[in-house]
Amino acid sequence: MFIDKATIKIKAGDGGNGAVAFHREKYITSGGPDGGDGGKGGDIVFVVDDNLSTLADFKYKRKYKAPTGADGQGGRRNGRKAEDLIIKVPRGTIIREKESGALMADMSTNESFIAAKGGKGGWGNSHFATATRQTPRFAKGGAPGEEWEVVLELKLLADVGLLGFPNVGKSSFISVVSQAKPIIADYHFTTITPVLGVVSLGEGSSFVIADIPGLIEGASDGVGLGHAFLRHVDRCRMLVHIVDVAGSEGRDPIEDFEKINLELERFNPELAERPQIVVANKIDLAEPEQLERFRSYIEGKGYEYFEMCAPISEGTKEVINAVAAKLQTLPPVRQYEREEIPLDTLLAKQNTGFTITVEDDVYIVEAEWLIRILCRTDLDDYESLQYFQRVLISSGIIDALREKGIQEGDIVSIYDFEFEFMN
Repeated sequence: MFIDKATIKIKAGDGGNGAVAFHREKYITSGGPDGGDGGKGGDIVFVVDDNLSTLADFKYKRKYKAPTGADGQGGRRNGRKAEDLIIKVPRGTIIREKESGALMADMSTNESFIAAKGGKGGWGNSHFATATRQTPRFAKGGAPGEEWEVVLELKLLADVGLLGFPNVGKSSFISVVSQAKPIIADYHFTTITPVLGVVSLGEGSSFVIADIPGLIEGASDGVGLGHAFLRHVDRCRMLVHIVDVAGSEGRDPIEDFEKINLELERFNPELAERPQIVVANKIDLAEPEQLERFRSYIEGKGYEYFEMCAPISEGTKEVINAVAAKLQTLPPVRQYEREEIPLDTLLAKQNTGFTITVEDDVYIVEAEWLIRILCRTDLDDYESLQYFQRVLISSGIIDALREKGIQEGDIVSIYDFEFEFMN
């Protein structure tokens, strides 16, 4: 089953809790605090698997949760870090945060992507020992792992996209010029999933061509199969538009050509500007007048024009050579740039509840929504730190700290971030 879009929920592992413990040894009456830290929670990591060609696995499993880090123990023994959860996706998968639509990653290279960071382990009580606080009887709980709802969208990585109405000969063409073996029959929509084929032009020279399932009028509005597969044209460096020049199904080839290009423009205006070669297929069934009429029209539009009879390979070599020459002048397959998830959007969509506890003059703030913002705040950058301060003010945390009696110089602890309070 070919599935190229899926929505899943991912939850990184929570950090383990820090331990409250004191050193116990014979002849030592006050050994001091020695609680260990909790272990870090597991990350959610996406990796590319070239053995996958569909997102079908995500049809049946929609929730993914990484394991929690182990709790700290006495003797300053830190908890074990949890294993990361690895999620495999086909090459070319786009990962977006659902609420904002921000593009988190383009899985087109072999580089892995950490989509959700595991929570850091809580500090044991040994961290809180000071000259005036020699026996701290508290520790910190582990920070929660990041949690997202993401949309996975597969956009095939192909140099060339084959366009055209159903049954114009795209499958015949790709089967002749590559090792791909699509279903070929004399009826519509024999190809119901995109087919990739590698066209080899000799040692060290090849390109990937994609047979996009039949587009028809209204495809950009969801008619036929086009709406589901137009996204796979997005990355193509150029397009080969195949037209039944004989009009063997009673359609006008010029109208066919214009309708498909209109659907491209309606789906994404940029696609209409993509380099395009036009190929008149089924020339064995066409009258000379039909060929001349179509050729004159296409060349008058400024397109490169070729004729072929795909099943017997007539004219296919000339088409491939022209495509290869054109590709030499074009930039590589497009990769999408990562987009930052807007912090304002995150804050607006979260429950801004929080709790504040006071342990030996340390004010501990806990709020699961805040960990997302803290993870994306560069604490070494002044503007980023100023933004985080505005979040604390707008959410009411600063006012609540004052109500708790905090004084200038007291310590505020927010997960793994601590600072002295300043009025």
